[in-house]
Amino acid sequence: MFILENEVLKVQVAERGAELQSVVNKIFDIEYLWNGNPAFWPKHSPVLFPIVGSLKNNIYSYMGKSYQLPRHGFARDMDFETEKQSQKEITFLLKSNTETKKNYPFDFEFRIRYQVSGDELSTEYIVSNTGKSLLLFSVGGHPAFRVPLTSDTGFSDYYLKFDETENLSRWPISKDGLILPQPLPLLEDTNRLNLDKSLFYQDALVFKYPASSEISLLSAKTPHGLGFQMGEFPFLGIWSAKDADFVCIEPWCGIADSVNSNQQLEQKEGIEKLSPGKLFSRQWHVKTF
Repeated sequence: MFILENEVLKVQVAERGAELQSVVNKIFDIEYLWNGNPAFWPKHSPVLFPIVGSLKNNIYSYMGKSYQLPRHGFARDMDFETEKQSQKEITFLLKSNTETKKNYPFDFEFRIRYQVSGDELSTEYIVSNTGKSLLLFSVGGHPAFRVPLTSDTGFSDYYLKFDETENLSRWPISKDGLILPQPLPLLEDTNRLNLDKSLFYQDALVFKYPASSEISLLSAKTPHGLGFQMGEFPFLGIWSAKDADFVCIEPWCGIADSVNSNQQLEQKEGIEKLSPGKLFSRQWHVKTF
């Protein structure tokens, strides 16, 4: 386990999947990250790479060949190298190898950088194309935040506040984890989504191209919450396991296959295409209060 710490935050990260395990605001003595209770969901904040969500039949085609990848890819289940570490910053590295190439025939370096500054944790995903052809990939975050944050509040006392007025439909998910073709209106001329556990009984809320770049977790019953800055990620997932005390705010560059997908990786919705020798970077930040 690796620890980042400053005067406000203490953050723990595991080598497996370079996954956040704990984000504590020491001033308020509040843990902001879900505890990974396996009765509900055994993760804390998995990293999604080289795909986000599910592939149709867990299969994609590239250059005339078929390959298999599990939901959300393989990075979350691999051990990362520690490339650089200080008291307030750490960079993890995952490189392509003979194992990854069996079902993902690309050369890459994937770095995850965590940094604490005051009451804010920054997360950066850096993808480098070390091969000689286009690198096709998706990447995303899946951090799960505790709800409620305080013992005198409940899950439904909280809401998500978007920094822009939204008109957003959710894209329903099939039982196989694929995007259904007909969106359902959810947010209409509002910047507020009240949390209720029943919201997630039909899987995640999946949004395409929200206007907002920041989402806050707030409650009228406590001054404590968080601000989540999702930057340049075009897709957003909001999810919780059934009846669990957490909510995931998931910034994605990429999205699950649709039920009508032709399974061609180059034509996959949201796929990123990176030229040889080039670098791709996206960041999200969470501010605790």
